[in-house]
Parts: sequence; structure tokens; C-alpha cells
Amino acid sequence: MASELERPPLQANERTALIGWLDVQRQILRWKCEGLSDEDAHRSVIPTSPAMTMAGLISHMRWTEHMWLEVLFLGGDEKQNPSFNQSSEDADWHTDGRPLAGLLAEYEAQCARSNEIVAAASLDDSGRHPEFRSGSANLRWMLTHLVEETARHAGHADIVRELLDGTKGYY
Repeated sequence: MASELERPPLQANERTALIGWLDVQRQILRWKCEGLSDEDAHRSVIPTSPAMTMAGLISHMRWTEHMWLEVLFLGGDEKQNPSFNQSSEDADWHTDGRPLAGLLAEYEAQCARSNEIVAAASLDDSGRHPEFRSGSANLRWMLTHLVEETARHAGHADIVRELLDGTKGYY
């Protein structure tokens, strides 16, 4: 997959650049999972962060996309998203041993849904969730944050994968 990763055009408009960089970071997360067994995908390699497994990273990022675009931007119901579960810390990281392939399929579907939401809106449109301060940010701000969040966790995935089996590489 590494050879398929392509940065957005150097002269891209703002929307193309934002979605392009977000898509690259999403692809890096999926690439870091290639060839992993379910056992390795759920194996914790960072003693101080036991939920930071490859499966946990994918689950977290699926729910992060959902939180920012479906809940905060569109004003959807936060109860569907484990990120808002106050009774369980890091609930969006917990996978209950679900297969990595299923988690990746859910992440892929969420990313496609996120892209649909973005395509139908202006970057100047503001979020619609009145109960959360961040829900008033405009789409531009939310996308910039999603690029940052996804890239940060792609970096975590680099480290987790290297600790799992020694696999390294950017693109």
C-alpha cells in the first residue's frame, strides 16, 4: 500500500488540501494494520497505555470521525458514540476483541460518511450541537483538527506496529 499513498496536489484549493491530507493519514492508519493477525492487533505493547493497540487506534479514530462530523457538526445524538460515555474511560478505544477486519470496515464506512458530510457543506458552516463548545466551530476548524488528530494517531500506529513485529516505514 505504501506506494499508493499520494499527497494532495501542491497547488490544491483549501478543501482539496484538507481532505487530501486527511485521506493520506487515514490511509497510513489502514496501512499500518496490513498483515496483522487479530491477536497482534489486540496486543498491548505500551504498558502505560494498555488500550493503545492497533485495534484500539482504529476504533478510536472511527468514533473520532463520528464525533466531529456526525455529532458536533451535524448535531447528531452523542449517545450512539462511546466517546461520550462518562461511565467508562476511553470507551471508544475498547474493542471487546472484535476482529480487526470488522473494525477497519467500520472505520472505512465512517470515513466515507465523513467525506459525504464534508462534500455537502461549506467550510464556513458551523457545527450544530448546542451542548458542546466545540460544536460551534466551523467545518474548516473541525477538518483541520481531524487532520491533526489522525496524523497524531498515525504516528502512534508507527510505534505500535514497530513494537509488535519490527515493521517500519512511512511512505
